[in-house]
Amino acid sequence: MKTLKIIMVAVLTILSVTVFAQTKAGRKDTMQHTQLYTCAVHDTVAMKQPGNCPICGMKLNLSKKEELKMAQSKTYVCPTHPAEVSDKPGKCSQCGMNLNLSPKERAKLGYYCPMHPNVKSDKDGKCPNCGMALTPVKKNR
Repeated sequence: MKTLKIIMVAVLTILSVTVFAQTKAGRKDTMQHTQLYTCAVHDTVAMKQPGNCPICGMKLNLSKKEELKMAQSKTYVCPTHPAEVSDKPGKCSQCGMNLNLSPKERAKLGYYCPMHPNVKSDKDGKCPNCGMALTPVKKNR
């Protein structure tokens, strides 16, 4: 009888841990991430906000690590559920629609198709899916 109770407690513990682990997957990352800005001349200067180097007065740029992160990571969002975010194209888990490149990702591009936001190009042309003329991306100020 005592071993049965121990086994039941172990099973309940394992089940509760797996349930909580499953509910965390797929949620939006709400953690605050800071970007570091560095001086091109003085590599020891690192600040959390853009500005000027306190030593030489040059403009601070994103650090090399931050530039690599931004170049490699792409974000896809659902058009009707903006909270649905993924780093890969796919389907929305709530409505099943295709995930499109986020507006931030589209701003990095030169041209895109209004009907197929995932179609992008650095040159003017036509969409390979529908033949529609590609639209230039409007830069937000």
